[in-house]
Amino acid sequence: MTSTENDSAFHDLLRAQIGHEFAASQQYIAIAVWFHSNDLPQLARRFYAQASEERGHAMMMVQYLIDKDVTVAVPGVPDVVTEFAKIAEPVELALSQEKTVTEQITALARTARESGDYIGERFVQWFLQEQVEEVASVRRLLNIVHRAGGELFDVEEYVARETTARVNRTTNAPKQAGII
Repeated sequence: MTSTENDSAFHDLLRAQIGHEFAASQQYIAIAVWFHSNDLPQLARRFYAQASEERGHAMMMVQYLIDKDVTVAVPGVPDVVTEFAKIAEPVELALSQEKTVTEQITALARTARESGDYIGERFVQWFLQEQVEEVASVRRLLNIVHRAGGELFDVEEYVARETTARVNRTTNAPKQAGII
């Protein structure tokens, strides 16, 4: 069904990124479960939604490779962190994860450009912009968590307001595999 003649360093990195996106999704589920188990429903809801978004990113990459007639491989994911000592820890982990994903997506864009894959470079542009928003959003959340100290209801109120504001944004996101 798929050909290997279209394989490139960019496609190899993109296949690896599919795994990174699924791993990020699993980590966000673990974070959401921790918040949920600690009776912080707004934070849990935010990270459940983030998990879904990361899965969606992986599925966009899958669809792109399918459309390009390139072999798709869906790798397994590594273990995730499930225990945290304080509320800031999972948010700090999320920020670190988003910074890592930004570096990975930047490497994808660089590789596409260096190899002359302008279609691949164009595809990755949406993800670069998404990462700017994701890093900023998690950084703001971490700042709020630190400023709130032990006032977890203030954090919950902030997340409820912010989540409602984000839902209504428009997007020109790439198509996801499995979404008709």
